[in-house]
Amino acid sequence: MKTRIITAVVALIFFIPFVVYGGIPFELLSILLATIALYEVLVMTKQRIFSMNGIITLLLMWLVVVPDRYLDFLDKLHITEMEVIFILMALLLANTVFSRNKFHFDQVGICMVAAFYTGFGFHYLALTREAGLMYVLFALFIVWSTDTGAYFIGKAIGKHKLAPNVSPNKTVEGFVGGIVCALVIAGGFYYFAELPGNIALVLALLVFLSIFGQLGDLVESALKRFYGVKDSGKILPGHGGILDRFDSLLFVLPLLHILQII
Repeated sequence: MKTRIITAVVALIFFIPFVVYGGIPFELLSILLATIALYEVLVMTKQRIFSMNGIITLLLMWLVVVPDRYLDFLDKLHITEMEVIFILMALLLANTVFSRNKFHFDQVGICMVAAFYTGFGFHYLALTREAGLMYVLFALFIVWSTDTGAYFIGKAIGKHKLAPNVSPNKTVEGFVGGIVCALVIAGGFYYFAELPGNIALVLALLVFLSIFGQLGDLVESALKRFYGVKDSGKILPGHGGILDRFDSLLFVLPLLHILQII
């Protein structure tokens, strides 16, 4: 517990200045976090990042995660982002031939999903900060209040297992408790921060976001359980890897924009 507390404090001291300052430093931090998260996924799935397929996957993820304005040079080359994605996908598929089936078709799928899974989430992290500091804090409050409510309410009154084959400690009562806490805490933050929008609609969408955030956590738990690992990485002593800390945000952040809350 002492290690977890110290790590959390150090991580906050490091992370908060980037969040507050925003701009290019925060964008670079988002890219760095996405790179570490991708590395963790590749290691979990028993693939090497320092290989032909690993490098191609990394390039694909960078293409997804970087802010759109950094890809303006593609217009001068008369090529679109989707066309570059296709080229990288084709190279991954071609590598199944060159590697003599040591790298095979299902691994191509893992690389593609890993690149988009990590890339899109952290892309929208930077995009959310660009919209304003309060929006990043709002997203963090959604995840923090959901996780905290689910943990404490589940521990206090949880009796019915939510997904025992994936995460044995999570309960239906905790799941509902997480939604309630998100409505109260994140909804309260949205109101008192005087962010624009209809608060009644935002509260309704918060239910959806809280559910999706918990689903993101379960997805990562399923990934770890399938590959037989306890944590996605060891970069944060007592807390696991970057993916362990951002799994819910990877689902919530894109939805904030899709649902036009931001």
